[in-house]
Amino acid sequence: MSTFTRMSAGAIADAVNSGATTASAVMEDTLARLAAYDAHQPQVWISRFDADTLRAAARAVDARVAAGERLPLAGVPFAAKDNIDVLGLDTTAACPAFAYRPERSASVIERLKAAGAICVGKTNLDQFATGLVGTRSPYGIPRNAYNRDYVSGGSSSGSAVAAAAGLVAFALGTDTAGSGRVPAAFQHLVGLKPSKGRWSTRGLVPACRSIDCITVFTVRLEDAAAVDAVLAGFDAADPFSRPPGDLPLKGKRIGVPRRDQRQFFGDVQAEHLYARALATLAGQGELVEIDITPLLEAARLLYGGPWLAERTAAILPLLESNPEAIDPTVREIVSAGLDMSAVEVWQGHYRLAELARAAQGLWEEVDVLAFPTTGTTYRVAELAAAPIALNSNLGLYTNFVNLLDMAAIAVPAGARDNATGFGITLIGPAHTDRALVALAGKYLAAADLPPLPQLDLGDRMDRIKLAVVGAHLEGMPLHWQLTSREATFVGAFTTAPNYRLYAMADSVPPKPALVHSEDGAAIQLEVYELGLAEFGSFVAEVPPPLAIGTVTLADGSSVKGFVAEPRALNGAEDITHLGGWRAYIASR
Repeated sequence: MSTFTRMSAGAIADAVNSGATTASAVMEDTLARLAAYDAHQPQVWISRFDADTLRAAARAVDARVAAGERLPLAGVPFAAKDNIDVLGLDTTAACPAFAYRPERSASVIERLKAAGAICVGKTNLDQFATGLVGTRSPYGIPRNAYNRDYVSGGSSSGSAVAAAAGLVAFALGTDTAGSGRVPAAFQHLVGLKPSKGRWSTRGLVPACRSIDCITVFTVRLEDAAAVDAVLAGFDAADPFSRPPGDLPLKGKRIGVPRRDQRQFFGDVQAEHLYARALATLAGQGELVEIDITPLLEAARLLYGGPWLAERTAAILPLLESNPEAIDPTVREIVSAGLDMSAVEVWQGHYRLAELARAAQGLWEEVDVLAFPTTGTTYRVAELAAAPIALNSNLGLYTNFVNLLDMAAIAVPAGARDNATGFGITLIGPAHTDRALVALAGKYLAAADLPPLPQLDLGDRMDRIKLAVVGAHLEGMPLHWQLTSREATFVGAFTTAPNYRLYAMADSVPPKPALVHSEDGAAIQLEVYELGLAEFGSFVAEVPPPLAIGTVTLADGSSVKGFVAEPRALNGAEDITHLGGWRAYIASR
């Protein structure tokens, strides 16, 4: 295995069990990966076992295999979010003042160890699992493995980066509001959020104990299923555990939000990728647009209802004795629960019961939901400026799932131009976990997603695609304005068939005006990529009545490109019938 290639848990276990390799050899490779990536993002981790301890754990697995045991996760290295107890390491929940040394591992860690997996260490997180961003930790900010200008997603930030960067074969996270799904979407991972109680939460620092779930991040869908096979089971020591069920999905009716309820917060690439995912799903079932109002109202209860007070209860001793030890944003959020009355708590429970009944009615209309995992993503700097509002945007399609007792699996659905991932989440009634995994497998097989972008090891620059239609085309008078900025040619394309092209009057050199029109046609253009700074300097030089807006291409994707103000058409010649500027110049 080469450094930073993404690991496969199944391939490792098969190789160790068959004797093709050893757990010790896998561990040496893992140690090399960890050391190499520490130079790029050491803040992924809060604590790790030392090399000698990990080598001893690998030798113990090799001894078990040599004795004839076939272990489902033999020699597979994994990470655990640092709100899950691991014997031998402190549990901090990303708050040093809260840290303690557990007397035993959480149930999930014990089960994984019994299956032959080896815990490498504890990963960073939004403090007390409060956040969907990964920016709320005194141990640093784990950034998106594919573009470090952007958030990793949270609260299971370090776990997602560890899996995405190939440091471990899988990583455990947790999920209350979407923390096991949002980071998966941003980093091209599978994020399995099981039904409540399917995996034991004994040994988990609670966020909202009544709805918390432990989750897993993997590269391959099969690996998520393998981890579920090990972890699913009743645990009498967990009062919220329940026997796992395996219900089928009844049919092929796929519920999607009504078009007027879909929010992408200005992220046109996310909107395009969701449309493409729906086109794939349409080949596997009937798409049914549904009213998601009850789901959205349930989602608002998570931070505006009694479940906020449940978060407060989880850290009340520290909040009362040492509030300054808590991250300011986390403290602002959980402190609001102090003012909630018992009456409000019961009112919230009654309202949730009503919304749950309405949500149950959805399963009479559809068999599964297919939502965007998130509508957009954000830069780390943007979250610093508006930490609560932007975080709330990321939870739009995730916050309701645990409150309404649903199972979910997040899967990749493409990449933005900035290399961050977009994903969809398949959501079903409780206990449809295995059926959701099977449906996700069919989707991924049909989606035929392009190869992943390269990991960001410190030299990535955000680049923006720009469509040009006239004087900036290759060989035209203003093309130098692109080459002088080291613009990269992406390709020649056509617009969607709803644009008109005009030759502006008295323009020197001659320039066209591209105008959106329902009775238009497809117009030829060229697309280039520029760095952020270069794009900004280019836009600053665009003279009126031209401007830079958004242009839709024939495949439905959108790029930045030249558009025109209405005054650009004064005295202009309509040349739409020629199909492009080059044909017009040739005709003069």
